[in-house]
Amino acid sequence: MTPTLVFDIETVPDTEGFSRLVDLSAGVPENEIAEMAMLQRRQATGSDFLPHTLHRVIAISCALRAGDQFRVWTLGRDNEPEKDIIQRFFDGIEKYTPQLVSWNGGGFDLPVLHYRGLMHSVTAPRYWDQGEDDKDFKWNNYISRYHARHLDLMDLLAMYQPRANAPLDQLAKLCGFPGKMGMDGSQVWDALQAGKLAEICDYCETDVVNTHLLYLRFQHMRGALTTETYHEETAKVRAALQSSDGTHWQEFLAAWKE
Repeated sequence: MTPTLVFDIETVPDTEGFSRLVDLSAGVPENEIAEMAMLQRRQATGSDFLPHTLHRVIAISCALRAGDQFRVWTLGRDNEPEKDIIQRFFDGIEKYTPQLVSWNGGGFDLPVLHYRGLMHSVTAPRYWDQGEDDKDFKWNNYISRYHARHLDLMDLLAMYQPRANAPLDQLAKLCGFPGKMGMDGSQVWDALQAGKLAEICDYCETDVVNTHLLYLRFQHMRGALTTETYHEETAKVRAALQSSDGTHWQEFLAAWKE
């Protein structure tokens, strides 16, 4: 069985990068730089959502289904440098060549990882292979939107129509899964400023498990999993979470209605 790796990133404003772009003098507090960046963005676009290049990655949560195991972890939980977080993520792809699954990964997570990886001289030959090294990757690679080796589940379910996109939180809850817990993406910067990196990582982990459960439901819908196998897979997720440390998993299991 091909390993399945569901992933999700958390980001904050790249205050150092913004300072370099606008040639800010040294000594400006980080929170003020972030406010400047978001204000400039609001003035330009009407939204304070920064361009992909100015999102600094602070965490990548992963849910890996491989062999007879299901496990969840977060790169960045120990406050590692951004370069190390991104390199370790692509090292995992190098090791497992997994089926990648995301929710809006094609629209946000992967472009951010591309730009930030380029800035940090990260290497990811397996990920970028489009048939040059492995001929199978010519017809099914991680880069092409309509190839399945990376499945952006949101994009596919919406038939690649942005107006049909569904929020992860809403669809997860409608399917009986817990949905987002603890915070949402708009609160991550304030949480990091308050020293709540662990809470950010917990929140990101619940997002990848929600996405994994939606992926299992999708696999059942399209016939890749029988009803019996689908229930076996969800039971494996429950068992893994029950044996994991962290109050976020207790809360997640309590909210799981399916």
